Order: sequence, then C-alpha cells, then structure tokens
Amino acid sequence: MSIPTNGVPVKEELEQVIPPAEILAKGPVVVVECFQNIPCDPCAASCPSGAIQPFEDINNLPTVDYEKCTGCGLCIASCPGLAIFVVDINYSDKEALLKIPYEMLPLPKKGQVVAGLDRSGRKVADVKVARVQRTKNKTNIITIIVPKDLAMVIRNIKVGDEQNG
Repeated sequence: MSIPTNGVPVKEELEQVIPPAEILAKGPVVVVECFQNIPCDPCAASCPSGAIQPFEDINNLPTVDYEKCTGCGLCIASCPGLAIFVVDINYSDKEALLKIPYEMLPLPKKGQVVAGLDRSGRKVADVKVARVQRTKNKTNIITIIVPKDLAMVIRNIKVGDEQNG
C-alpha cells in the first residue's frame, strides 16, 4: 500500500482497513489505519485476544481477525503512529462511540464538548467526551460520542476555544 503524498489516506486505502459492515454491526471493533511498511509490531503484542495477528515480517502491515476482536482498545496506546482506533456504531440510534489516541495537552474532561476533526485536521462536528483514560505511556485514550454517520470520518479532537471552524 502506498502512502498518500499529503499524509491523508485515500478512499481505496481506507476500504482495505475499515471492517466490513457485518463486523461493525456486532459491537466495538478495532480499526487499524496503518499504511507504512516499517519495522513496528507493538499492536500485535498488546492484543490480549490475538485479534491483531502476529507479524511474519516486522515490516508487514497489521492484519486483524475481526472475529477475535473484543474492542477492548488496549492496542490503541501501543501504536507509536497513533493509527489505531476502536469504533462502536451501536452506541445509540444516532451516535457512535469512538476511542482515539491522544497525546496533546490540555486533556479534555469527561462531558466536555470538543471539535471532532477528520483525518486532515478539519473540524467536522462538535463531539462529547465520554471518557478519558490515562495510560502508562504518553498516549492517552479518549472516548468520544460522535454522530453515527461520522464514525469513520472523525479521527482526532481539538480541545479549547481556538477550535477549527
């Protein structure tokens, strides 16, 4: 898989990593948006259910056995490329839950409304923070409530008054 020149994956690349609709309908599931063949494999080592398959070659891209994924999110903070998310489109009729990696300060607070950003950093919606998980490393996990139709669009947040608009 090639890397887009602007760093934002194209539709064809995303289609290769977004879980099938029938898997998304079952509950929380990992989405690994890793497109670089580099020596990296902490995601596989961190997955307690073995859903992220062991690498035959450390330079391979991650592969996921969605039937094994529980949506626990332990892999999120292990990814140095911030390329792993957990999506739960069954949160409500109109909203989905999205667990994202977050390394910026200030950290948002539970209940806070923040800007939901797409892969290029553009604000696409206001979203609500459902949970803030501090981890042992610098990558925290933020769970946000997003409009269901934006669950595969929003990939980051911006905290503060200077939100993109």
